[in-house]
Amino acid sequence: MAKMTEIRWHGRGGQGAKTAALLLADSAFNTGKYVQGFPEYGPERMGAPITAYNRISDERCTVHSNIYYPDYVVVVDVTLLSAVDVTKGLKPEGAIIINSGKDPEELRPLLRGYTGRVCTIDAGKISTEELGRNFPNTPMLGAVVKVSGLIDEEEFIEDMKGSFKHKFSTKPQVIEGNMKALIRSMKEVKGL
Repeated sequence: MAKMTEIRWHGRGGQGAKTAALLLADSAFNTGKYVQGFPEYGPERMGAPITAYNRISDERCTVHSNIYYPDYVVVVDVTLLSAVDVTKGLKPEGAIIINSGKDPEELRPLLRGYTGRVCTIDAGKISTEELGRNFPNTPMLGAVVKVSGLIDEEEFIEDMKGSFKHKFSTKPQVIEGNMKALIRSMKEVKGL
């Protein structure tokens, strides 16, 4: 059986975790992978904790459930480290990617004994500087691709350029800002 990579996203409503998971699925699909990208809905309100998931494989994904033992966990909002058990089931050979300006080792004590790789990216700072507002999902998406190695970086960048051109066809400045945020996050992620 082919290796399947599973990713669990933790964020708050309105931060774009669901959108980032779906963009990752689209990009992986465009490289010939089989994918799943889906959210888990709870109370649907701005700021409430949300979870989204990705499965990416070279063969058809026949599992259709939430992800309980992810290879990677993405934390879009660092305050969730104390509110949700984000490392639950996370494989030690995987990694957790956290939106924070802190060094990975500074956050390790908050990870309930997780012994695997810890990576950080200051997605808020990057998005504010490149987009003018705090939209952490695009930098987090770039960090996931860099840390996981699931998609060739150049293919991913080209695919996202096309995706952003389609999504923001009437706002070219948004395309440029998102591309800068994406590429910058791939260079600035800590803990590789």
